[in-house]
Amino acid sequence: MHIDRVELITVRMPLVHPFTTSFSTQTERRPLLVRVTATRDGRTVTGWGECVALADPSYSPEYLDGAREMLRRFLVPSLLDWQAAGHTVTPEVVATTTAHVVGHRMAKGALEMAVLDAGLRLDDRAFADHLGVTRDVVPSGVSVGIESSIPDLLAQVGGFLDEGYARIKLKIQPGWDIEPVRAVRERFGDVPLQVDANTAYQLSDAPLLRRLDPFDLLLIEQPLAEDDLRQHAVLAQQIATPICLDESIVSVQAAADAITWGAASIINIKPGRVGGYLAARRIHDLAQAHGIAVWCGGMLETGIGRAANIALAGLPGFTLPGDISGSGRFYAQDVTEPIVMKDGVVAVPDGPGFGVEPLADALAELTVDAVDVTARRG
Repeated sequence: MHIDRVELITVRMPLVHPFTTSFSTQTERRPLLVRVTATRDGRTVTGWGECVALADPSYSPEYLDGAREMLRRFLVPSLLDWQAAGHTVTPEVVATTTAHVVGHRMAKGALEMAVLDAGLRLDDRAFADHLGVTRDVVPSGVSVGIESSIPDLLAQVGGFLDEGYARIKLKIQPGWDIEPVRAVRERFGDVPLQVDANTAYQLSDAPLLRRLDPFDLLLIEQPLAEDDLRQHAVLAQQIATPICLDESIVSVQAAADAITWGAASIINIKPGRVGGYLAARRIHDLAQAHGIAVWCGGMLETGIGRAANIALAGLPGFTLPGDISGSGRFYAQDVTEPIVMKDGVVAVPDGPGFGVEPLADALAELTVDAVDVTARRG
């Protein structure tokens, strides 16, 4: 296909409820959308990607303004230079043409995602079909942030269980860990429950983390620093709760290292964090070959990223419910038609590409910045 135009669109989306983790409190998200206009055999389509970088570098080294600048100055021009040299653009060549740029996987993943969506639309093929997904629905879990009090937490969890979510994930940090988990277990019984520390603990906290073992959690996610697989492997020998890695898994190689070290028995795959959906698929295949369970994490995506995640989560290795909640969990107004959770599941999109696209009025209302990279090159 031929890329005619690439636009970077930043939208502002207030959250319906503040979302607090061990590293930040978010009251709004500013997703960076990538719109690619592409042509093949006289037919023109629009493909959409989404960069999941936060506003500041608190979850990863990447952040919104940096990702936008990387796409504008380096990544998009590299892809267009490849095209100008007479090569055909495909989703697979995005990684090749941007390999000289070190890091910046979220920005690279967003560009690859938009090219992938455009290519699938030109083929009139759904992303789920491209992956070989045969499921019509996937289970939907929900992530619950750190609340101001136990009663507030119980009210949040109770509301999500009433809505039908298949799994509850609690954010934890030192001082907000044992008692919140105990309270949820005592109030709601044997619901599927897991916790996420977002790197908030140290190996010396192993005795504290062992106190979570009696609560029969599905897993504890990323208890230690993202760059210390060795200490996660040591911790795995000291607690009974399965360890899942999130921030540590930034690539296929990192996933392979984690498996080799015994640092994780479960992996949370976030496509944006690992550089896109092609790498996410390879991590799924690697984990499945080694008997490691995977699930699909979320970054408070718009309906664009949420729809793509749903299709990915339909692959057979995704045996645990992911953080793929309905749009209403976070946003009163999504950029697309809302993703709906019903009876604990979300439907796998079956339309061309990722099966969704922004609503014109919603996109216009939510947009705070737009840059046409191709126009600036001209």
